[in-house]
Amino acid sequence: MQSKFVFISGGVISGLGKGITTASIGLLLKSSGLKVSAVKCDMYLNIDAGTMNPLEHGEIFVTDDGTEADQDLGHYERFLDVSLNRENYITAGQIYQKVLERERALEYDGKCVEAYYHIPPEIISRFESIGKKAEVVLIEFGGTVGEYQNIMFFEAARRMRIKYKENVLFVHVGYLPIPPSIGEMKTKPLQQSIHELNELGIQPDFVICRSEKPIDSRRKEKVALA
Repeated sequence: MQSKFVFISGGVISGLGKGITTASIGLLLKSSGLKVSAVKCDMYLNIDAGTMNPLEHGEIFVTDDGTEADQDLGHYERFLDVSLNRENYITAGQIYQKVLERERALEYDGKCVEAYYHIPPEIISRFESIGKKAEVVLIEFGGTVGEYQNIMFFEAARRMRIKYKENVLFVHVGYLPIPPSIGEMKTKPLQQSIHELNELGIQPDFVICRSEKPIDSRRKEKVALA
């Protein structure tokens, strides 16, 4: 049976709770009898979170195999009641390091190694490896859409949609602000975030909106048409 891949991205601002959203989706799927795994992708060039200042990055989460990972893996483990490992934590640093190791080992047959041609396939291979062990793989992208650091990860996700078609789903989490000086909920920042996702070749299947107040039908329609 072909595994399903669900990508979770964020827009407008960081700190929207993508990790909890990802874990919650996973719990719902697991409650339906599916075998679920989750992956956190961070866009920094660090190999892991172990050497990062916790005051800047937040507390780290240590998996059973000793991997010093992002705290979102702790949410995944608690919600899904599973033990995760180094496979479930991917950083841009890990990907670039692996590509450079392959280049030094002459695995690219003397070709010019370029980010666009060689980085996305390496990312995809990591996702597919996890997919062999689960029916549904949830993949959370750190940061927000539009940042230059995550372009190669979104490109990998776009290529997976082409390759696996209906077995790939995109969920976008965004914020609907209510500026105090206006007192009215604004949809434009989230709409712009969705447009930026579209420019990367990705159309979200679901948009999860975070706001301080309930969202009316008119604004839901605006977001849906973005």
